[in-house]
Amino acid sequence: MSPLRVGLALTALCVLFAVSAARAADDARGATPPPGKVLVFVFRSERDPMSTIVPVSVNSERIGELANGTFATATVKPGTTFLRAGDRVLTTLSLEVEANKSYFVWIEAIPGVLPVRSEMRLVSESAGRRSLEQSRFVGASTAVVAVPPVPQPVQAAMPASQESWPASAPPGSTVSGRSWDIAIIPKASTFKLAESNQVVAGLASNINPTSRPVFGLEVEWRSDFGVALGGEIFYYKNELTVAGPPPLRAEQEVLAFTANGKYYFRAASWFYPFLGAGIGFTDTKYSGGISGDSSGFAYQGLAGMEIRPLRHVGLYLSYKQLLSTTEDKAGEKVKVGGRAFMGGMSIIF
Repeated sequence: MSPLRVGLALTALCVLFAVSAARAADDARGATPPPGKVLVFVFRSERDPMSTIVPVSVNSERIGELANGTFATATVKPGTTFLRAGDRVLTTLSLEVEANKSYFVWIEAIPGVLPVRSEMRLVSESAGRRSLEQSRFVGASTAVVAVPPVPQPVQAAMPASQESWPASAPPGSTVSGRSWDIAIIPKASTFKLAESNQVVAGLASNINPTSRPVFGLEVEWRSDFGVALGGEIFYYKNELTVAGPPPLRAEQEVLAFTANGKYYFRAASWFYPFLGAGIGFTDTKYSGGISGDSSGFAYQGLAGMEIRPLRHVGLYLSYKQLLSTTEDKAGEKVKVGGRAFMGGMSIIF
């Protein structure tokens, strides 16, 4: 046989293999569970890829060895299903699965840890489907009976358990496993007014720029692709001295209501910087030597980070620049904007 024919034959075989592999991957991505059974997708996706291979077993039966960007599937019976990932160091996950449903489990090898260990998490179907579109199928769907796992011998020196590692959601997923989460964020702050010498109630006034007390409460809806929408209440109070004679002492209380939008970037499995903006209004009340109220539109820019040492609890740190000018019934305007450094706790569910 001539070299040309050999080359053509090898090329044809490679094309057929590639087409077959692509078709198998497409079939696996779109697979549905057989009647009365459960389909489990296990995929590996890492922001900082590692060259290691992670073997994966479902109910003690090996379903594949996953590199970054690959996935495997297993068909199981309804009930309790046990997953195990790793070789020398094991990570386990148990799921309560229902008939005729599909479940998606994300695996990530932890960088800089030897021997290699991984994190394993149940994610929403929408997050799982998006990851599968960028993943390569390895192995074949395996029928697995849902039985209790075989107990593993205790090692003399075990690395930290999975629960001791940060349990934040992977890219494109949420803490709850749904396609969205709700976060409640109480916070305290330092706030400084941008302008201290102003005219209040027609009188020259000096406003102490340092606010006390300062606190806020935010509630937001978080999607599984990083976008968050919510509302915030922000309160701060300043003392002011109104020119006399005699000089008058008064207090300025501001309550800001804003609708916020943010985007959370996943820098690590436990670290989420964010940027955002908000729009709303402020309501200002004066008491003491002068009295009255005013209101106006408010705008703000936000930047910060959320550190999630636990799955449902995070440390929330942010900087905000608030812009707002209020106006009373007489047309007098006062600028009540400024900047704040805020710290708080996010409760995610």
